[in-house]
Amino acid sequence: MTNQNITVAGAGVMGRGIAYVSALAGFHTILVDVSKDQLESAIKYVNTTAQKGIQKGKITEKQAKNVLANLETTSKLKEALVTTDLFIEAVPEKQHIKKMLMQDADAFAPKHTIFASNTSTISPTELASFTNRPEQVAVMHFFNPAIQMPLVEIVRGIQTNDQTVKVIQEVAKKLGKESVQVNEFPGFVTSRISALVGNEAFHMLQEGVATAEDIDKAIRLGLNYPMGPLELSDLVGLDARLNNLKYLHETLGEKYRPAPLLEQLVKAGRLGKKTMHGIYKYNE
Repeated sequence: MTNQNITVAGAGVMGRGIAYVSALAGFHTILVDVSKDQLESAIKYVNTTAQKGIQKGKITEKQAKNVLANLETTSKLKEALVTTDLFIEAVPEKQHIKKMLMQDADAFAPKHTIFASNTSTISPTELASFTNRPEQVAVMHFFNPAIQMPLVEIVRGIQTNDQTVKVIQEVAKKLGKESVQVNEFPGFVTSRISALVGNEAFHMLQEGVATAEDIDKAIRLGLNYPMGPLELSDLVGLDARLNNLKYLHETLGEKYRPAPLLEQLVKAGRLGKKTMHGIYKYNE
């Protein structure tokens, strides 16, 4: 990457976190979203996160200033991609949205630009087919929260070349992340395991096996997970969890059928922390 310019599409929970770590690492970063409200919320998140980082001694005041200096926001994808070296897609886990975005980005981005998707389930080969640069497309799967979680899953499609993987590995390292290479298969490694555990937790809650608090406590303390599966679902978003399970159910079979309780909560608009009510209730 010559100019080290990164464009992140999608200013939701994942996109804003990726943009933060990118700007902190010194990349000129542009965060794109069709919603100006989302962009304003993302800037508030970046400011708050930087201030918390200073207070906790994780970053210096100079680093915090550099984060803000390195980060731009816009609602215009074409303008954001003019000089981009790496395009990271972090929009909702819905194929038709990703397809439209990849097609538009392919039309606007320079020929050398590498495309990375933050998808947790969708095939990189399928995503690459929406572009005219399949050899330059791969999955770069971050974990929530992106500023804290140390792993990036790199998944190459059938036509992804070695140079693309090498660049993404180098970027991940500069972002302070460890990376693993995974062969393409629905759900990769982490999403398949996490989806099964999370879905089983919803089944147990639905069946009255234990309260949500006790299910999460049992998994945290008994299996040494940093978060319980229901807490994690609220953090990620119950709608995102449901979308992942639907895709895995379609591609991998019956064991990934979403728990009815999860579907009911999503229909009720209880999506987790982002709506202040999911499995648990949250205060502002």
